Amino acid sequence: MQELPKKGEQAIGRSKGGLSTKIHARTDALGNPTGFYLTVGQASDLAGADHLLVDLEVEALLADKAYDADERVLDVLEACGAIAVIPPKRNRLVQRAYDKELYKARHLIENFFSKIKQFRAIATRYDKLSRNFLAGVHLASACVLLN
Repeated sequence: MQELPKKGEQAIGRSKGGLSTKIHARTDALGNPTGFYLTVGQASDLAGADHLLVDLEVEALLADKAYDADERVLDVLEACGAIAVIPPKRNRLVQRAYDKELYKARHLIENFFSKIKQFRAIATRYDKLSRNFLAGVHLASACVLLN
């Protein structure tokens, strides 16, 4: 569960396209959600990883190239004994090997985001407070799980 933000911190980012919020999610092997974290839209994916990798008990973690960071992700996974199934960034000096067949299952998280974005309140974020928006994300994911 995400901590309540301090007054004024509502995870709303401002850009040319307007206001935005990024939902970081962790799912199990079946694509069912196990954790959420909200950040401003312009924040990097690693900002959410710092919070979602706490108390992680998995055999392998599938993530996209944005999570290819030694200190913040790969070292944490190695410390908890998990296999990192993360393709290396193109600009990496030493390209790491990863299981391409196992990586194909990453579509489950993308499918999950597709399902919760069917809920208009999640796709557009009309909520001013991040706690209300996060509650909506939890409600939408519960509806997805029930179907």
